[in-house]
Amino acid sequence: MENLIKKLEEQVTFLQHEIAQMSGELYSQQKEIISLKKEILNFKKRIDELDNGVESNLLKEDKKPPHY
Repeated sequence: MENLIKKLEEQVTFLQHEIAQMSGELYSQQKEIISLKKEILNFKKRIDELDNGVESNLLKEDKKPPHY
């Protein structure tokens, strides 16, 4: 009976260690996901700004100069 209890205690200790390790990994991954989402938003904003700039330039090029 003592051996069984000792074995169960070892398994519980092992599982607690594994859970703590997985929790740490999950935390790191969540931080990385948040960072990557922010980076994607920044890229989207930059792309929108560039698209708007290109559209503005195209509209300017299509207009006749004022002396025409």
